[in-house]
Amino acid sequence: MPTAGKSEAAAGENGAAAPGLDSCHAGAGLSTAEVRERTLAGRVNSVPTATSRSIGEIVRANVFTLFNAVVGGCFILLLVLGQWRDALFGLSAVSNSLIGIVQEYRAKRSLDQLAILEAARTTVVRNGGRELIPSGELVPDDLVVLNAGDQVTADLVLLAGSPLEVDESLLTGESEPVAKADGDVLLSGSLILAGNGRAVVLKVGPDTFAYRLAAEARRFSLVTSEIRRGLGKVFAVISWLLLPTALLLTNAQMQDQGGWAGAIGSGRWIPAAVGAVAGIMAMIPLGLLLMTSVAFAVGGLRLARQQVLVQELAAVEVLARVDVLCLDKTGTLSSGSIVFDALHGAGTIPAPGWQAAVEWFGANADASSTSAAMGVAFPVPVPLQALDSVPFSSARKWSSVTFAPESAAPGTWVLGAPDAVFGSPRAAEAHGKAAALASTGLRTLALAHTPAPLPPDTANPCLPAELAPVMLLTFRESLRADAAATLDYFRQQGVAVKVISGDDPRTVAALARSVGFGSGEAYDARTLPDDPLRLEETVEAQSLFGSVTPSQKRDLVLALKRRGHTVAMTGDGVNDVLALKEADLGIAMDSASPATKAVARMVLLDGRFERLPAVVDEGRRAISNIERVSLVFLSKTVYATVISVMTGVLVLAFPFLPRQLSALDGLTIGLPAFFLALQPGGQRYAPGFLRRSLAFAVPAGICTAVGVLAVSAYAQTWGGHSQDAAQSAATLTLGLLAAWILVTASRPLNRTKVLILAGMYAGLVLLFTVPLAQDFFRVEWPTGGLLILSAVVAAAGCIAIELAARFGRRPDTRSGFPLGPLTLDAGSPERDGGTAGQRQNPAPHSRRQE
Repeated sequence: MPTAGKSEAAAGENGAAAPGLDSCHAGAGLSTAEVRERTLAGRVNSVPTATSRSIGEIVRANVFTLFNAVVGGCFILLLVLGQWRDALFGLSAVSNSLIGIVQEYRAKRSLDQLAILEAARTTVVRNGGRELIPSGELVPDDLVVLNAGDQVTADLVLLAGSPLEVDESLLTGESEPVAKADGDVLLSGSLILAGNGRAVVLKVGPDTFAYRLAAEARRFSLVTSEIRRGLGKVFAVISWLLLPTALLLTNAQMQDQGGWAGAIGSGRWIPAAVGAVAGIMAMIPLGLLLMTSVAFAVGGLRLARQQVLVQELAAVEVLARVDVLCLDKTGTLSSGSIVFDALHGAGTIPAPGWQAAVEWFGANADASSTSAAMGVAFPVPVPLQALDSVPFSSARKWSSVTFAPESAAPGTWVLGAPDAVFGSPRAAEAHGKAAALASTGLRTLALAHTPAPLPPDTANPCLPAELAPVMLLTFRESLRADAAATLDYFRQQGVAVKVISGDDPRTVAALARSVGFGSGEAYDARTLPDDPLRLEETVEAQSLFGSVTPSQKRDLVLALKRRGHTVAMTGDGVNDVLALKEADLGIAMDSASPATKAVARMVLLDGRFERLPAVVDEGRRAISNIERVSLVFLSKTVYATVISVMTGVLVLAFPFLPRQLSALDGLTIGLPAFFLALQPGGQRYAPGFLRRSLAFAVPAGICTAVGVLAVSAYAQTWGGHSQDAAQSAATLTLGLLAAWILVTASRPLNRTKVLILAGMYAGLVLLFTVPLAQDFFRVEWPTGGLLILSAVVAAAGCIAIELAARFGRRPDTRSGFPLGPLTLDAGSPERDGGTAGQRQNPAPHSRRQE
């Protein structure tokens, strides 16, 4: 990557961008006229920033599918045959697609509007003054001001006196910082880790080196989704079964009409084709994928209304799977605002010029919130001129400045974490004093001095062994009022919380105790083991970590993931970027740097830590409803497949007309499932979605199919009933059994669900009693023994379905979790995460992958 950077820099120096560099070097930047000229020429930094699928992609995803193609072909066939009443399923398929398009478009519009508001902004110098503009308005030759935490959004050439440390991992995959000096190119997508300075825009928009990578990173994408993966397996099996089942079923219907030759010659092949279409259509779970997409889209929309920007809609599912939440102390437990507290002597006689050094560190308020607090406490109109400086780095935990020997503050001054700065034996007393201050919860920095400049090593600067302690500076952080209640919520919900901070372990422990989290000491990350297994054991056992470097934050997150946990990470600093990228779900606060927001999948736009419980609840609601709805659809797919196959094998007339199945689908699946997919509430998700769903759907579907086939075979073969009577009896039996599947999947019941179920049963009654419905759907109340048989078989089938549900409630001995959502009532121990011991160590259940 450095080679590529050099070649691009050379191109920039010799190319069209070069003429504009002189004015930028002068410090005035471009004029308004120059910006307008470049903008009108189309030379602006416009790049794709969509956080969701485009309208075309939404339409294609909801319309152009294999199942829709089958449905469309069957729909056209029935219209050609003049059987328009049996083509109602086509309207259902169209409405499903329209609902999916509308719901996802609404979510897209809301998310895109938030994304525009939160789009990256860049500080530029124009007309001699600083301006904060959207990054999309950058033009070539713009003079850009860079600070730690900024994301580079165009290709830039670094100007003199602006050494930086840059993270190019979004481009190269390498997480190690890269040093950048005068004349080097900063590629779009890079993150500024340390330092500050100025650079000139070399290339913008499609001309940038990282255009395609940056565009692709911001496009709609699907996170790892067990729900989608499980449904994909089901759809693949159904796709393979469709053709052979269709051939088998078609042959059975033709044989039932007198054989192929007789049916074709007499015209009876038309009802045979209608019966075959009915069987094929019954096998396709038309609305299942739709309900999944709708649940994700509505989840994103609801979160948007709570000022939570979801940068990937399917990340809503990840919310339900989270069982470990890693917090950076700053911005979560504390508000992130820092106020200077006091000065404390660290040496016998402070070296002369210490105040001038502190004023220099505080003069650059853009460097960090700590520098800004120092600048307020030690204001200076014009700081001393530095001979050399080393910017602050989270990995080093210190920064330095060197002044001339004849200045008011001669020598080198180092400001940073006491443990990093006080390394010599002569600093033992100062180190102990710093530890005592940190244990009170104050953020403590150490100021040290050496007469000589630092060794000239720009790639890896290091401190001399004998630094003289000069002063200790303490800062106060304001705690978030909602921190204690939010942490308590996660403990109750079985989500383990890990506080991972770069601050002194004593400071971390003191702040955690003040919000009721933990009572012991924080683990010092400088003693973390290198062995991966021991690291996993350590992070599993400990909850508080201090003095953590950015790479260690990433390593801790990876260790938790190796233990089988689903990890969410919150943060607001550039030092959180590596961990946020590796976490299953990265959540950035509103105060986060642009780099942090760029890699996070969610952003709390108002910075309220108390939003997190609602965020997790929304994910649980979405995934719980998806799983509940999947039980209904998969049960229907199972019984439809069994009925179609057995009808073909036994050479029976298919028990239903397509219109009858359409009516039952609408009453017992379609409309109720749509409302169930949007119900509130939900428990923590446990792995094994597909296994749990099939554990109920397969036995329930088989019981339903056996009941329907028994009634249909009796009516057709032994009862001497007409075809219409046999179809009506089968329709009534299936309606009652499918309704009970819905009742079982809807538990625990609430008022809304009871109303939905009551409406379903009322619809079934109207279907068989209203003359207009009877005539259109060709149904009638079965009479005499056929009615009794239908009622008895339906009752027996409901009992069997209930037993299947109870079987599905048995705990999974391998995971410790129940097999399905049918088990968890509101407020149950399982929903609340079990015992305290289970909450602290939920790993065993999540090691096993489906």
